[in-house]
Amino acid sequence: MAVYGYCRISTAKQNIDRQVRNILSVYPDAIIVKEVYTGTKFQGRRELDKILKKVIKGDTIVFDSVSRMSRTADEGFQLYQNLYEQGVNLVFLKEHYIDTDTYKQAISNQLNMTGTDIDVILKGINEYLMILAKKQIEIAFEQSEKEVQDLHQRTKEGIETARRAGKQIGQKKGTVLTVKKAIYAKQIILKHNKTFGGVLSDSETQIQAGISRNSLYLYKRELKEEIESTSIEETIRKYNHLVEIIQNKNK
Repeated sequence: MAVYGYCRISTAKQNIDRQVRNILSVYPDAIIVKEVYTGTKFQGRRELDKILKKVIKGDTIVFDSVSRMSRTADEGFQLYQNLYEQGVNLVFLKEHYIDTDTYKQAISNQLNMTGTDIDVILKGINEYLMILAKKQIEIAFEQSEKEVQDLHQRTKEGIETARRAGKQIGQKKGTVLTVKKAIYAKQIILKHNKTFGGVLSDSETQIQAGISRNSLYLYKRELKEEIESTSIEETIRKYNHLVEIIQNKNK
């Protein structure tokens, strides 16, 4: 049976390697599936959806923590129940107490009927044990959701405190973060891309500049904004000058 290790990060600033290491340290043969997604719902997570479509009874999905499966309690518990009913094993490295094996054990530990009047009491106890097991799972997802909400609130409060103290939050409007690679790429885009009078298509420009498609579109957008505030000639001179400065420093 297949074992999938699902790793997810919510922002580009996070590092997914820690989740990968944690999973492989316990399940070295796990098929690692990585996903970068910003949001709170499991719907729309393409890589997770791919796993959900292919898993069969007896397969295992390993998460570093319950927060990697879902950040909302209702949807997380619903997904958990659906997979459990399909016979898919779920493992949460930081919350083993809600692994599906633990859940199964709670069910198997139910008291056996005796065929006497006392069975009425035993049935009530068994139902209570099931409620406790389900509640443990719900609490885990609720706690995960609360932690995310608390983090967002602390971040919001921190930004507001810094703003009131007169600190600049993020880049000033109209400024563009420039690094050497971006400078070289923008010079190439200005000189060769069709958008700015060149002959290369976007895909050709991407190869020429050695950048991703997303970076190409980002740089083109930034260049258009610069050109609107100055002129294309001035923008070209600016990047030619910046490249010259970098090259002189490297000599």
